[in-house]
Amino acid sequence: MATTPIAAPLRIHDAIALPRTATTVTAHAHRSDAYTVHVVAGMRELLERLAVLVDGAAVAVITDQTVHELYGAQLIRGLQRAGIDPLLRSVPAGESSKSIAQAIALWDWLAGSDLARRDVVLAFGGGVIADLGGWVASGYMRGLPYVNLPTTLLAQVDGALGGKVAVNHPLAKNLLGAFHQPAGVVANVGFLRTTTNRHLRAGLAEAIKKAIIASPDYLAFIEDNASALLARDDQALRRLVISAAAIKTELIARDPYEADLRRPLNFGHTIGHPLETATGYGPLLHGEAVAFGMVVESRIAAARGLLDEDLLARILELLRRCRLPTVASELAVAVDADAVLAAMDKVRLIRAGSLRFVLPVAPGETVIVDDVTEHEVRCALAASGLGIAPARTQ
Repeated sequence: MATTPIAAPLRIHDAIALPRTATTVTAHAHRSDAYTVHVVAGMRELLERLAVLVDGAAVAVITDQTVHELYGAQLIRGLQRAGIDPLLRSVPAGESSKSIAQAIALWDWLAGSDLARRDVVLAFGGGVIADLGGWVASGYMRGLPYVNLPTTLLAQVDGALGGKVAVNHPLAKNLLGAFHQPAGVVANVGFLRTTTNRHLRAGLAEAIKKAIIASPDYLAFIEDNASALLARDDQALRRLVISAAAIKTELIARDPYEADLRRPLNFGHTIGHPLETATGYGPLLHGEAVAFGMVVESRIAAARGLLDEDLLARILELLRRCRLPTVASELAVAVDADAVLAAMDKVRLIRAGSLRFVLPVAPGETVIVDDVTEHEVRCALAASGLGIAPARTQ
C-alpha cells in the first residue's frame, strides 16, 4: 500500500519589528491567476486535457440531469480509466437550479464527502452549472480549485470564462456571487452535436456581442460563417469558440475583478438581465435575452446619433440570420415593459443609483454612459415591439 511521504521539517524564523507610534497598519494581499482554455473536438481529447489539470487529485463532478444522461457515463468511465473515482451530483436542468437552495444542498453533499482542500470540482454543463459549480467551489473550504467543462455554446464562448460565479436571487440575477477563477477550461465542441437548435442560437448571441464590442474581424467571421455555425460545422465552431475565449480573456485581463463597472462586455445585459428577472428566470434563455437587449441598446445608440443606421441594420440582420429575437413577438414568453423597467430600477439601487449602458458606435467601439433616461428606454423598447413610447414631456 502506498504511503504519503513525510515532508521534511520546515523551520521559519521571524523578527518582525513592532510599530512605535503608528495607530494604523496597511495590509497587502497580492494575487495573480492564470488558466488555460483548451478547445477540443472529442471526449478522448477532453479526458487527456482533464487528466493533466486534475493531476491526481480527488474529483467531485457537478452537472445537470440532461448532461448526466447524455455524457455522464462517458466522463465517469474516462476518469476511472485514469485512476480517478469521482463523486457526482446532478441537479435539475435549467436556470431554476442557479439558486441559494441548490448551492446549500451541494455544500451539504461536499461536507459529507472526503473531499479535501486541494481536490477539484468539475463543473460539467452549461452556463448555469459553470456559475453554480464555480460559486459552490468558491465558498467550500474558502475556495476549492474547479475546472469548467462547458457543454453548451453559450458556456463555451462566455459563461465558462472569466471567473464570475453566482446564483440568482428574486431581486436580481447573479446577486449572490464571487470572483473565483477556474483552474482550467476544456471546451469540447463535439458536445454541440446534441445541443438543441435554440440553445445553439442562444450561444451565438454572446459571440455576436463580443464581435460588436471588440473585434471587426470576429464580426466578419460570424457573418461569413453563420450558415456553417448553425449547421454545427466542427471547424467553424472551434474557430468561433477559441476566438471568443481570446477576446473575453483579453478584455477581462484589463480589470479581472471589476474595479471599474464600465465594461463593454455588459453590452446587451443592461436590458437582458432585467428581462430575465421580469420573466422569472427560465422562459427566456440568457442568449435570447441578451440578443433582445443588444437590439434595444443599439436602438438607443442610433437615436442618440452614435450608431449609424446602416450598422444598426447590419446588427439586426445578423441576429435575424441566426434566428435570434429582434422584436418582442419573437421572444418565447410575453413580456411587460413596466416589469422590465421595474427590474432595471432594482439593479440601479444595487449599483448605488447608477445604471450603465454600453452603446455601440462601430465594430470594436463602444460608449458607456449612465445618463440614459426612462423615455429613451421606453422608446427603444417600443421600437422593438415592447410597450408604447410615451409622449416626451416638456
